[in-house]
Amino acid sequence: MRARFIGCGTALVTPFTSTGSIDDAALRRLVRRQVDAGIDFLVPCGTTGESPTLSFDEKRHVVSLVIDEVAGRVPVLAGAGGYDTREVIALATAFHGLGADGILSVTPYYNKPTPQGLVAHYQAIASAMPLPIVLYNVPGRAGTNIDVATLSKLAAIPGVVGVKEASGNMLQIAEVCARLPDDFLVLSGDDALALPVIAVGGRGVISVASNIVPGEMTALVAAANRGDFAGAQTIHKRLFDLMQVNFVESNPIPVKAALAMLGAVGEYYRLPMVAPQAATRERIAAVLRALDLSHMEVTQ
Repeated sequence: MRARFIGCGTALVTPFTSTGSIDDAALRRLVRRQVDAGIDFLVPCGTTGESPTLSFDEKRHVVSLVIDEVAGRVPVLAGAGGYDTREVIALATAFHGLGADGILSVTPYYNKPTPQGLVAHYQAIASAMPLPIVLYNVPGRAGTNIDVATLSKLAAIPGVVGVKEASGNMLQIAEVCARLPDDFLVLSGDDALALPVIAVGGRGVISVASNIVPGEMTALVAAANRGDFAGAQTIHKRLFDLMQVNFVESNPIPVKAALAMLGAVGEYYRLPMVAPQAATRERIAAVLRALDLSHMEVTQ
């Protein structure tokens, strides 16, 4: 179960049409481009995919479309998280029925459960369906941090196979890698920290930048995982400004704007996400020019 999610996984954006519906054709093109570039796995319906604005049926639709387009070529780790355990279970169960390979489940946000509540939440999900679960720790957005002691308890739940660590706290991440079992997957939730996370024992990244440069992000992670840190550093330095610019405004605003500039998607968001400010747009365009990215090659 764990080996399927080693490497670089893309936190896919969800393209919309001008009328606000899901743009199926654009999503299929994005998925084909990811697979053709050698991505290790795909993560639809995460927060980069604007999942809080997607209905239950829309999430089912997106995951079903991605699974159909990948046709078994790469694993699909579908986003199923939230503050209502019953709803998360229903969504995870639906994704299992669609053929997803696992779920990425963010900690319940806003209501800030205790460590005991976190354990009970994930135990309930794991007991309700058989898919492997990768936890998502992003205290800056969710308001709750999974500390090392709590993560150790969560890792003992059958079916919990890893964590996407987006705390930004390298000391905590290093301790997780040092204290949890070697087969427990630690994936960076920040592109700019993918290389240091792998250096202390992580196994990959769930990436925003790979929406734009899937081949290079996959190569960075592969190099680091085989111990070629010099090669990984070269790619990291080339992509560092892109990694940073994707978060100058709330994700996924910059990455979606970049994809639109490259002709891959229409620049449509769902409120409360809105288009970036003019200064941000200029900064994104400058980064794309510096990387010599003017148009995205997308298989029709």
